[in-house]
Amino acid sequence: MVLALACADIGTASIETLVVPVCADKRIHTDRTILAFLQTAKKLNEFSGEKNEEIIFYKPSGLKMKRVILEGLGKHDRIDAETLRAMAGKAVKRCIQLKLEAFHMMAPAFQSIKLDPPLMLSALMEGICLGNHLFDKYLEEKKQKPLKTVRLLVEAAAVQTYGRLPQRIETVCAGTALARDWVSMPPNDKRPEQFARLIVSQARKVKLPVRILSEAEMRRKGFGALLAVGAGSRSRPRMVIMEYKPNGARKTIAFVGKGVTFDSGGINLKPSASLDDMKMDMSGAAAVAAALITLARLKPKIHVIAALPIVENMPSGSASRPGDIIKSYSGKTIEIGNTDAEGRLILVDAMAYICRTYKPQTLVDLATLTGACVVALGEKIAGVFSEDDDLAEAIVASGQKTHERCWRMPLPQDYKEQLKSDFADISNMGSTRWGGAITAALFLSEFVKEARWAHIDIAGPAYAKKGEAYCDAGGTGFGVRLLCDLVDRLK
Repeated sequence: MVLALACADIGTASIETLVVPVCADKRIHTDRTILAFLQTAKKLNEFSGEKNEEIIFYKPSGLKMKRVILEGLGKHDRIDAETLRAMAGKAVKRCIQLKLEAFHMMAPAFQSIKLDPPLMLSALMEGICLGNHLFDKYLEEKKQKPLKTVRLLVEAAAVQTYGRLPQRIETVCAGTALARDWVSMPPNDKRPEQFARLIVSQARKVKLPVRILSEAEMRRKGFGALLAVGAGSRSRPRMVIMEYKPNGARKTIAFVGKGVTFDSGGINLKPSASLDDMKMDMSGAAAVAAALITLARLKPKIHVIAALPIVENMPSGSASRPGDIIKSYSGKTIEIGNTDAEGRLILVDAMAYICRTYKPQTLVDLATLTGACVVALGEKIAGVFSEDDDLAEAIVASGQKTHERCWRMPLPQDYKEQLKSDFADISNMGSTRWGGAITAALFLSEFVKEARWAHIDIAGPAYAKKGEAYCDAGGTGFGVRLLCDLVDRLK
């Protein structure tokens, strides 16, 4: 899709479709033609500008347009970046339903809304780009087609000032769409070796160096925890290492993403109802890989490493058992208390390897790790665990900006008592069912050395069972925009 800022004289411009956001209780536009039109429109009982209201005028009098679509924003004091983002996504979905190829959107006047202009424009453009994503690879009949062009109408000076912003937004949203596609893809098409090849294929397009560790190489290096999780599957594990290293970079940050392409639970088999969406258990790896590919296009001045441990967790005669003791890459032994607590096992081997090999100053892992985090925060907010206040605050701030919301969770050290094992250095399961998200994070913390670290549990927001304004049902791509913004804060 072509996304651009533009200016136009609404009274004389020949525009096929114009989308106009409308506030319920305050003027947010300054164009006289639009104000006159809105005054007439609000006399209709069916539209007042309340949130989610929509009305379409065909061939409106006095305008050279085929249609004008009014989208309600609600009360002025409730309008924020997410309100604009959702409105823009909804408008795109409507235009797709109308089988249009393009439209123009009238941006609110900068002084009319309490948002910095770049944030306001970014929110509108993100809603447009993300709302334009369709996952229809497996449909024989593709009834809907994405839009080809959207122009956001602003004042002439803003076209010059913010002219580079659309390209950045398109780039970041393309990364989000890539992660969505990978997460929504069925598990039979993304077994570990397949998923690894998909990542390599995309990385090569941006000349991003990628290295794949095979099962044999991981066995030689001592990735005992990761290999234990993949032992029950015929599809062999992979470790994908991605590296973005621009000249002159002084800092190194590492991202690790959980990549379980299907999680049956292993010998501790999940109940049937819990298996339906387990193709999404590689959402962390998808987000991290897509973020690295995006960063390779954005070119920030920071060295970024990504490690993606990729496995399939299946039950079989060769699968790991509850009670098994395995030796991790760090040298710590782990007693397997539950084979369905597999994500933390593959993460700790990847984290320990990255810390030893690349010595990053900062390490952040992203994982659909625990149902306990969903119980605590619901399906739309991720949990952040870190002992580093500045890092945790930066992640939460990035989440506020992108609306990939995060909430900091506690890491009480006395909870580590629950991870004690009588026979190994540590157990992968807490001794009680309560506080599972916390004990999982504490388990991970035992394997991070000499780097400030944060764990983001995205089990809730990584996958949507029901579509919303700018995201259809399926993978949400949660984390791509968050990580890209976080890199800007840390560089």
